Amino acid sequence: MKRNRLSTWILLGLVAGLIVGFVIHISTGSPDVNKQIAGYFSMLTDVFLRLIKMVIAPLVFTGVVAGMGHTESPGEVGRIGLRAILWFIAASILSLVLGLILSNLMGLGIGVEVPHGGPAAEVSTAAFSLKNFVSHIVPQSVFLALAQNDIIAILVFAIVFGFAVSALRDKEPAVRGVGSAIEGAFKVMLKVTDYVMRFAPVGVFAAVASVVTVQGLGVIGVYGKFIGGVYSGMFLLCGLLIGIGFLFIGKEIFRLLGLVKEPMLIAFSTSSSEATFPKMLEQLEKFGISNKIAAFVLPLAYSFNADGSMMYQAFASVFLLQAYGIHMSFAQQVGMLLVMLVSSKGIAGVPRASIVVVAATLPLFGIPAEGIALLLAADTFIDMGRTVTNVVGNSVAAAVIAKFEAKRARKKQITAEDFHGKPATATTGNHGI
Repeated sequence: MKRNRLSTWILLGLVAGLIVGFVIHISTGSPDVNKQIAGYFSMLTDVFLRLIKMVIAPLVFTGVVAGMGHTESPGEVGRIGLRAILWFIAASILSLVLGLILSNLMGLGIGVEVPHGGPAAEVSTAAFSLKNFVSHIVPQSVFLALAQNDIIAILVFAIVFGFAVSALRDKEPAVRGVGSAIEGAFKVMLKVTDYVMRFAPVGVFAAVASVVTVQGLGVIGVYGKFIGGVYSGMFLLCGLLIGIGFLFIGKEIFRLLGLVKEPMLIAFSTSSSEATFPKMLEQLEKFGISNKIAAFVLPLAYSFNADGSMMYQAFASVFLLQAYGIHMSFAQQVGMLLVMLVSSKGIAGVPRASIVVVAATLPLFGIPAEGIALLLAADTFIDMGRTVTNVVGNSVAAAVIAKFEAKRARKKQITAEDFHGKPATATTGNHGI
């Protein structure tokens, strides 16, 4: 199912859930009956949540190993890759921390009733301790970690396994077959995830109908506040990224934004970063970034530099914390989001990956994952802004990294002139910056 068509069906599911839930809410006149009916709707929500959880473990494992199988050695990746990764990590941390601060200040989840949520006292806070977190890092058994969807343990094993595959692939023909098989399995899991997401409209309908049946249409205000809060955060994040870009490339940042305006419109209308790739590559080259740099940094950015997605994960997590009445210190929230930062790299490129990351990570910290279905109802609208933010972050990252390379090339040219006593003929290929 194409993503824009899926978004339409999710929107229809949301509207249908509001209508059906409201009709039931005003028809029965009995809170007890409404809760009973809401329980039936919740069964469909449970099925959807189980489907999401079903794909997490194989998706993370195959995704990380397949990605590392194509990663060159550190020496071959070289300077550009290192600079890109450092920039992406810094941008992701900025997005997470900013989202964390804003979501705590806005209190979007305070007073919200969520489906299936037990009282806060029933939610174990033991999972918040450093000891419990560290014990999850190295799995006692990879099969136990896979069975329990222990995403951090799966990620650690996948990284070690991926390193081994990368080290042996050129030496052992059989290992190349293993790498190819896992890469094929990852593509299969992407298709399975696509099938699972086709059930999303039903899950959204059931989740919304369940809540509106009990609470009435007052829940609409929750979605409006949440969407507005996330968008305000993304506007601020884009402003900061543009400001940081200005520090490195000066007024050229505005010319860059003018060139990537069309990819941003594509991103907003399709909610797909991948759909913007050809046009982004073309516009970055028009800006003056060499194809060698743009073609290397841009695909890497799609996997490691989803700034809008990082911010959304902060908003979504804090929203559920507040909705369930669970207290976490700011330091504990930072730790939770750092886990999401690492975890998100394993399932990049998955449709609505932010939802999958949140659903996979919350149980590690004792937070009920049932509220994910309600977040998905708003995700249709948020995904558009989230994708545009990703495009802005990726274009700024590519331009700044190209600027570093241009400076290095000029220094190398000056050194060559000093050594040979005549001008060097090397060019940077980055005339726009």
